[in-house]
Amino acid sequence: MKILSIQSAVAYGHVGNSAAVFPLQRIGVEVLPVYTVNFSNHTGYGAWRGPLIDPADVREVLAGVEDRGVFPEIDVVLSGYQGGEGIADVILDAVARVKAANPDAVYACDPVMGNAKSGCFVAPAIPELLRDRVVPAADIVTPNQFELGYLTRTEPDTLESTLASVDLVRETGPRAVLVTSVERPDREEGTIEMLAVDDAGAWIVQTPLLPLKANGSGDVTAALFTAHYRATGDAAAALARTTSSVFDLLSLTHRSGERELQLVEAQEFYAHPRLQFEVRQVR
Repeated sequence: MKILSIQSAVAYGHVGNSAAVFPLQRIGVEVLPVYTVNFSNHTGYGAWRGPLIDPADVREVLAGVEDRGVFPEIDVVLSGYQGGEGIADVILDAVARVKAANPDAVYACDPVMGNAKSGCFVAPAIPELLRDRVVPAADIVTPNQFELGYLTRTEPDTLESTLASVDLVRETGPRAVLVTSVERPDREEGTIEMLAVDDAGAWIVQTPLLPLKANGSGDVTAALFTAHYRATGDAAAALARTTSSVFDLLSLTHRSGERELQLVEAQEFYAHPRLQFEVRQVR
């Protein structure tokens, strides 16, 4: 499998491509990373250095990859955090070119906007751009519950309302949806869930809620789910493998006391997930 991953990059720590590439490689995926920013560290520190890469320069890198005749071999285009408005056009153009070269290719979009605790942390125009133009072009989307609400102009909280919101997203174009960080009022205390939905049904998985904020964990989740789903076509299996890997990555990070994901140290959890959590069909 080859994945063209158009995301941010940091020198220190693990977010964007700096979080997604290694876990994908560890499960045997060939990754072509294209950077949209090249920062010293993620913006959660409040200070960082380095450039936001001009969309024209990102387009040039993609054109150079296309010149090598690689686009017919691309199975997935993956995108995440979009630093500025102009990058969406570049990504959508790349998706169209890849799909023209390989009609079996899919586009997976992680519609990064924010979360329930922090609110939106992207440029003001980005959420609307994602909702109206980018997500409808995607085959797979991986919002958290907060982002799902924005995409659908709803307020999902219960399982039923979250499923209804997923249906609204799927009506716009994507056939598979992974909802991360599902927090419903009737769940067991101290837990958190993920929900995967496609044409075959809907599945939910529950894990302990770990007391840490882990920048980049969503990027790892989106990448692993996309790869597993593309490889198997089985949303339940992809959910089980992804949940196992990401929980063990987060657990290891929490035990380490470090702020940054212990991405390399957790590598065996990507290659050999323990599958310790029950995936339950809910529709």
